[in-house]
Amino acid sequence: MQDEGLDVELRGNLHSPYALTMGDMARVDVYVPDDQVDDAKLVLLVNEVDEADIILDDDRPPIRDPYVPRVLVAALILFVVVMGPIALVLRWY
Repeated sequence: MQDEGLDVELRGNLHSPYALTMGDMARVDVYVPDDQVDDAKLVLLVNEVDEADIILDDDRPPIRDPYVPRVLVAALILFVVVMGPIALVLRWY
């Protein structure tokens, strides 16, 4: 945010001796002057949108439909159940 020309003060567990923090230990508060609050909110929103855009633009392959293998397995089971008795009757084994 300082790159955007905002006067920013960070408070919280910034220089902790603990490498892994979670919950309240990981909390960092960002303070800006009252006259820069709207600009700071806009900068945070733009950064969040940019991060989401990067995530959506990656080159991962598309997600496959998880129901297609289930449908194929169900069709195979149905085929065996239907054709099994017919094969026994007609002595196809």
